[in-house]
Amino acid sequence: MSVETSVRVPALINVATRLRIDSVRSTSEAGSGHPSTCCSAAEIVAVLFFAEMRYDPRDPQNPDNDRFVLSKGHGAPILYAAWAEVGFLKREALLSLRRLDSDLEGHPTPRLPFVDVATGSVGQGLASGVGIALNARRINSDYRTYVLLGDGECAEGSVWEAASVAAEYKLDSLCGITDVNALGQSGPTLWQHDTEPLAARWRAFGWHVLTVDGHDVVEILDALEKARQTRGRPTMILARTIKGKGISLMEGKEGWHGKPLKKGEELNKALAELQLQFVPDEGPPPQPPMPRTVSRPAPRQASIGRSAYKLGDQVATREAYGDAIARLGGDDRVVAIDGDVKNSTFSEKFEQAHPDRFYQVYIAEQAMIGIAMGLASRGAIPFPSTFAAFLTRAYDFVRMTAISFLNVKIAGSHAGVSIGEDGPSQMGLEDLAMMRAQPNITVLYPSDAVSTERLIERMAYHPGPAYMRTTRPKTPVIYGPDETFEIGGLKVVRESNSDVASVIGAGVTLFEALKAYDELKAQGINIRVIDLYSVQPVDAAALIRCARATKGQLITVEDHYAAGGIGDAVAEAVAPEGFTVRRLAVSEIPRSGAPAELLDRYGISARHIVAAVKG
Repeated sequence: MSVETSVRVPALINVATRLRIDSVRSTSEAGSGHPSTCCSAAEIVAVLFFAEMRYDPRDPQNPDNDRFVLSKGHGAPILYAAWAEVGFLKREALLSLRRLDSDLEGHPTPRLPFVDVATGSVGQGLASGVGIALNARRINSDYRTYVLLGDGECAEGSVWEAASVAAEYKLDSLCGITDVNALGQSGPTLWQHDTEPLAARWRAFGWHVLTVDGHDVVEILDALEKARQTRGRPTMILARTIKGKGISLMEGKEGWHGKPLKKGEELNKALAELQLQFVPDEGPPPQPPMPRTVSRPAPRQASIGRSAYKLGDQVATREAYGDAIARLGGDDRVVAIDGDVKNSTFSEKFEQAHPDRFYQVYIAEQAMIGIAMGLASRGAIPFPSTFAAFLTRAYDFVRMTAISFLNVKIAGSHAGVSIGEDGPSQMGLEDLAMMRAQPNITVLYPSDAVSTERLIERMAYHPGPAYMRTTRPKTPVIYGPDETFEIGGLKVVRESNSDVASVIGAGVTLFEALKAYDELKAQGINIRVIDLYSVQPVDAAALIRCARATKGQLITVEDHYAAGGIGDAVAEAVAPEGFTVRRLAVSEIPRSGAPAELLDRYGISARHIVAAVKG
């Protein structure tokens, strides 16, 4: 049966017209938004939602639904219009677009059950789509993943990182559609309507490429059918479209990006023009095909079990991290993603134990976090890991992870000057500040192997995004196998009734504080030593108790720049009670050297702690 006879083409044309009308009305009511980019994608969205994708419109989170990611998130009004067309939203709700009391935000977020990942920072949707497609393999589902990109965002390097990974994993269930409307925000896009240079790039990355008229329903249907039949590689459909299609005032014209039609004569003329574009059609409105639902057992939470580490063992927290996630892999939701540093982060231990749930994305940190977002959005618990310094490249993805409130569990190793001779380019010295800047990211910094494995177990099942900082040098195990650690807690590891100051460290600096404790104790001076393993949330009540017990003398010491790290976390916690903090931190760009030399040179060694206490 041909595409023309198997699908009522006139019905889809009319759906596209209604999507345009709804997008124009909602943005004009809001007084802001992007109707022109919605109009260019109307036929694409109509075909996807009413002829191609299999999903239950009453249950957007059905695990076997085909998935749709709107990478060009500024086109949100047409996504909302599509869900109104299928009946999940009431059409009048579209007029609440961009209002404070509405979940129909200016760009999509998972406050809406049909949105998997927040988009709007363009260049991110394809990586999330890769993660969503990988999840289909994880749960043995035949759902397909569709990502709608804009041609402007194809200038983003993150798109090509994701393209490379998708081809490497032969994700034939992934189909991208690029809305090639030739106009960006400030002017024409890089290739405008010349699709061949763009097609050549996608082919070079190993994708099956099809080029269509993006306003021809039959061509779109035919391309999507070919994409479904393609095996062993993902498909990219390049759809040539006109920005503002259907409205003569803005069609194909610059200066209309992010500009709604004015209510009154301008809007009325556009709506009247669109009304004339309906075509004769007999029969009921088109309905989306339903998914093939599979029954699956309930997820099973795993436990790391009793610790095998003994007091005094010398173990790097990065190595304990690898052991811990491998043991946690008894839960088949747990997956690991690596950026070509698995033998340094020790995520290779997970690969050895669970190779089918280990994803190597090579040196592509943006894709790594984006893929983790997609996996997490469909129920996986991903642990992406790399050097803490390299996460700066992916920070926009981290930010969108926070906005999406996804269960992505990030690990950054080789943090601080304690890595030694590799020098400042490899020293993550701003990672705690980066992660703490997002208000809903849990930030953990264990000091030994036992605390690492216990906190891994906690963070895996703690809702929302989390970050763990691990370190390169080996540190002694100071906690027994039965020690417990709670997110939002801390440990007082040395204390007496005569402590003159509270010294607060984490990771490697905790051991510098313990050295200072021994030196001062030999001189008859007692200090309280605190392991602030939970940097966000922080245990403010315990810190205030310690401040009072030590007459307000608080000293933080951290292998991190002064801004945004442990010092700031403690200061924010105790400030309401009038306490201040003396902060020892790395205050300048460091250089190569031996770890002990660097800790001392940059003011965070035991010697400097002793001086601060005496001072």
